[in-house]
Amino acid sequence: MKKIELPCMDEKEIKSLRIGDIFYLSGLLFTGRDEVYHRVVEEKIMPPVDLKGSAVYHAGPIVKGDNELVSIGPTSSIRMEKWADDFIRKTGVKIMIGKGAMGDKTSAACKELNAIHCVYPGGCAVLGASQIEKIENCIWRDLGMAECMWVMKTNLFGPLIVSIDTEGNNIFKPLLSS
Repeated sequence: MKKIELPCMDEKEIKSLRIGDIFYLSGLLFTGRDEVYHRVVEEKIMPPVDLKGSAVYHAGPIVKGDNELVSIGPTSSIRMEKWADDFIRKTGVKIMIGKGAMGDKTSAACKELNAIHCVYPGGCAVLGASQIEKIENCIWRDLGMAECMWVMKTNLFGPLIVSIDTEGNNIFKPLLSS
């Protein structure tokens, strides 16, 4: 079983992954979806944490109180397509995780910036929550529970399936072309 420690500063480790490969993550995992991407790219406001070499999970978790994670399932990554290249460039994120496809713009950015996109199985939101050891922080709470950036610690998060690799190969390309 392949496990990547976050933050991943070894580009060789990310570059070795190809579409269809399965792996797990360990370390700090950040959530970020439409409003986080919009804030970073459109509003030019950087989060008060270093995302270089990290993973951003396109998810809107359900959190009870401030730190009890109930579920954390993936949301459709295609919604982040228009911001993904600039988001990767500005933050240094190496791994994006979500549900379903991302398009040509993200594929090109992954190739240029040595990043990848992965899918986490839909319908596994409670499993995902069980894989999070602790909520470390909540950033930009003003965006609301689903849209703010949650900082979570995990020892084994996955399985993750590489859908776009650092060569720009996209496992969903045949579906996007039809």
